[in-house]
Amino acid sequence: MPDFRLHPSIAELPADQWDALVGGQPCLQHAFLDALETSGCVAPRTGWHPRHAGLWDEGTLLAAMPLYLKEHSYGEYVFDWAWADAYQRHGLDYYPKWLSALPFTPVPGRRLLGVDDASRRSLLGHLLNTVAASGASSLHVLFPAADEARWLAEAGLGIRHGVQFHWQNADYRDFEDFLACLSQPKRKKIRQERRKVQEAGVSFRIIEGQAIGTAEWAFFYACYSRTYAEHRSTPYLSRAFFEDLGRRLPQACVLMVAERQGTPIACSFFLREREALYGRYWGALEYLPCLHFEACYYQAIDYAIGQGLQRFEGGAQGEHKLSRGLEPVRTVSAHWIAEPRFRDAVSRYLAQERGGVEAYLDELSERLPFRSAPATPD
Repeated sequence: MPDFRLHPSIAELPADQWDALVGGQPCLQHAFLDALETSGCVAPRTGWHPRHAGLWDEGTLLAAMPLYLKEHSYGEYVFDWAWADAYQRHGLDYYPKWLSALPFTPVPGRRLLGVDDASRRSLLGHLLNTVAASGASSLHVLFPAADEARWLAEAGLGIRHGVQFHWQNADYRDFEDFLACLSQPKRKKIRQERRKVQEAGVSFRIIEGQAIGTAEWAFFYACYSRTYAEHRSTPYLSRAFFEDLGRRLPQACVLMVAERQGTPIACSFFLREREALYGRYWGALEYLPCLHFEACYYQAIDYAIGQGLQRFEGGAQGEHKLSRGLEPVRTVSAHWIAEPRFRDAVSRYLAQERGGVEAYLDELSERLPFRSAPATPD
């Protein structure tokens, strides 16, 4: 009979067995999650209590799930602050809550990992029983795969829809080939933005994998932390995390360094796998018009085309990405609320919100930047 367990550290689960269930997604790899924990970014002192779920059979990991008890709602990219406020205004404790997600990472994909669907479903059943008996307010599963979302809905969780913007590679030969598929005004705008960066004397250097050394991580972190400081905020992730990730998962790391007259002035960080590039963080030591668009979108698209990647995921939110060739994609999350009165209220809210998201997606589809006729001269 398989044994269901909760683990207070990802280190308790064998890396080889975990990764065998994961596939290619870098931010679900054992090394990524372990780097978050060993660096202290994900720890009880920061409000994250790891409780990773495992389904075992005589030492073999049949199914697993990244899982946390949370004392807040930071770092999730699916916002439930209003729910927490309503809970607490009625004298109820919203925190701690259960969360299955990739910390600080709004990348859709597998959350229920397993050798087969039967094992994954079995783990889900054990998890729901554990959550219901725990006395916690809720369970939230963020950005799961489509089949998992169906299973969660069948189990009584409410489904919430959202929108991200992803770039899709239509077998483009190069960046100009991509631009040729856009409407003339959008092509013109992108060329103008790229020209401003070039005329400022900025060029880019791409550093990958083991070529990223201590100095490169130090420069990236200086840029990254400066961006947070400018918004009067504190970074979720530490320099130790990035350096550890670079050592343990080098094949997934890509830095794009902006230089002017040989001096680095900005940097963007990406994760990559066999088919996709994931935009994560960026920062600059000084402001230059359009540098953000170049560092975070145009360089990424150019890189994805050159590497033959199928898509580039630009992260959460950002309607401005639409005019730069990223397309709207529906995302989902699943939510179970323990208190029946609030569960009913949230269910009604989610139904109403889904209608608004569908209308928003329809509106965005009418504003796609792609041309419907042969390209006209610029």
